[in-house]
Amino acid sequence: MREKEEDYKFALCIENRDCEDLEKRKIYKILPDDEAEKEGYLRVIDESGEDYLYPQSYFVPLHLPREAETALELAE
Repeated sequence: MREKEEDYKFALCIENRDCEDLEKRKIYKILPDDEAEKEGYLRVIDESGEDYLYPQSYFVPLHLPREAETALELAE
């Protein structure tokens, strides 16, 4: 069974075509958004520090150890 994107807190950017506020190979925080997911998008806090919708195909959701999640959240 596939997990919902909202079950993930972070994702790795693998594409940034036409998106100035995303960097490839960088980890971004995901915010839950059921409606966006239904439409094929993820709500991501990008380089501007704001949350925006981006295509799900631009990211690989990550399961990280709790220590890594904590460290990334503290770095914000």
